[in-house]
Amino acid sequence: MRILNLLLITLSLIGTLHAAEEHAAAAPWWDAKWPARKKIVLNTTDKGVAIADPIGTTPVLVRLHDGNFSFMAAQQDGSDLRFIADDNKTQLKHHIEKWDSLLNEAYVWVQIPEVKPSATTTLWLYYGNVTDAANTADDKGTYDADTLAIYHFGEAATVSKDSSTTGATLENTTPPGPGVIGGGHRLLGQVPINIPDNPALAWTAGSNFTFAAWIKPSSDQPDAILYSRRGGSDAFLIGVNNGVPFVEINKQRSTAAAVITPAVWHHLAVVCEGAKSTVYVDGAVYASVAAGLPAMTGPAQIGKDSTGSAIGFVGDIDEVELSKAARPAGFIKFAAITQGTSADAGKLVETSADEYGEHEEESELMKHVTLIGDISKDLTPDGWAVITMCAVMAVVGWGVAIGKFFYLNKVNKATKDFLKRWEEVSNDLTALDQGDAESIQTLGGLASGKKAQRLMKQSPLYHIYHLGCNEINNRMKTAKEGFKGLSGRSIQAIKATLHGGLMREVQKLNSKLILLTISIAGGPYLGLLGTVIGVMITFAVIAKSGQVEVNSIAPGIAGALLATVAGLVVAIPALFLYSYLSSRIKDAIIDMETFIDEFIAKMAEHHKETNS
Repeated sequence: MRILNLLLITLSLIGTLHAAEEHAAAAPWWDAKWPARKKIVLNTTDKGVAIADPIGTTPVLVRLHDGNFSFMAAQQDGSDLRFIADDNKTQLKHHIEKWDSLLNEAYVWVQIPEVKPSATTTLWLYYGNVTDAANTADDKGTYDADTLAIYHFGEAATVSKDSSTTGATLENTTPPGPGVIGGGHRLLGQVPINIPDNPALAWTAGSNFTFAAWIKPSSDQPDAILYSRRGGSDAFLIGVNNGVPFVEINKQRSTAAAVITPAVWHHLAVVCEGAKSTVYVDGAVYASVAAGLPAMTGPAQIGKDSTGSAIGFVGDIDEVELSKAARPAGFIKFAAITQGTSADAGKLVETSADEYGEHEEESELMKHVTLIGDISKDLTPDGWAVITMCAVMAVVGWGVAIGKFFYLNKVNKATKDFLKRWEEVSNDLTALDQGDAESIQTLGGLASGKKAQRLMKQSPLYHIYHLGCNEINNRMKTAKEGFKGLSGRSIQAIKATLHGGLMREVQKLNSKLILLTISIAGGPYLGLLGTVIGVMITFAVIAKSGQVEVNSIAPGIAGALLATVAGLVVAIPALFLYSYLSSRIKDAIIDMETFIDEFIAKMAEHHKETNS
């Protein structure tokens, strides 16, 4: 259904383009040099993901991929991206963590000055200026003044980079590993990653602090330290003890709660505020301890305790954030959902369809789309009728092809299963000598389950096998003086019956393919008919008006040629699909012919005629 819907949307491109233009005209445009834009809505109401707690200023992750963004229309490095507030004036700060124009995926961080709880916040993504758009990405400006360190672990060249204004570059890092956002870091529990001492990272007693990260423990480990900092007799530890995340301050550990699932990404946050520290897991309050930050300076470690007395964390880590503010519960929940890959992420950050506005410079793609829209205005009713018929042919023909594709997949799967069982029974055909229908259907008991029989019955080879066994079984039952084997004439008769079954299976495999051949042969001719009629009408109008000039001829000719384009759009994919399906059907027929020869040879040898 998804493919068919895509087809219908493509064939109605002109109507969609007009609707997009009307919608774009209804809203102000930020800059005419950017021809395309996309609306992004942060929905914290019940219709999105309900968040009632305050959120405040926060960076929002915008995931771009083939399904929601046209990478061909943007610059190769994404430098033309601009994020604009709902007032269509204020440019929001952003930076790109990862941009892959080959795989068509990107991860972009955008600072939202105020995300309101239980409300919607709107921003616009503008792109498409591929000529003079300078790169305005600002990683350090994307985060507020309370952010002490941000480690994306996105690329090998920047795995140790701090994206905040602090510039606390990591030490002892290794190349990046898998991550939940772009790339992450793999911790082996042996050598800690060092966060060097920095005056900005100093703590005073009872000050506010937030640690947040995405973690994926490889397994349940006792006291696996994820983040540690020590100073004199004071110690601050964050870790996971046999699947239970904890924060420990001067040997006071948070209360134990439910065990988290290993080998799965979890968002872990620890918020220290005054004399209380709270642990959050996947955006929800998890545990707490009545202890606040001790006064401390010096380096900190990720992945292992600096003393070496504790076990290091083994697993993956991504998106480590340190803040000198006690982030509110709404902020933590918003980050856990928007940065994750659950279905709620798409509800909380909603991206709309692209909009196109009037602009000074268009991309080549947009120029083609606009030209097609202009040409369609000069189509005659005859041309529209032809295009409509081509659309119907495409939907029917391609629908048959998709259905046949899935049918052949089922046949191929069932045939492999049948041949696997046949190979076992063909080595000892005495299992089929019981002479009853149950033994034949189950290949002598090798496929006695309903699921196995249901799968095998989808294979043409099983149907041919069943025919052959029934023929032999009938001869065994009707033999007047006892069954003495198969004579040459009996073998020829059985072979003829099997070839008859083969023909019927071939008819099933080829059924409805005629609709594809009609699309292949009829599409271009139908398009040509529309073009000829359009050209004829154009010249008739010129003859009546008596005006012979390019401006009076060209629009009508261009509109008439659109019918031929529609016919070719129908025929070319249908031709490729038909060739592919024909090849697979041919392979299935060869399998059947090979099986018939093997079946006859095996049965003739097993039921060799004996003379009494």
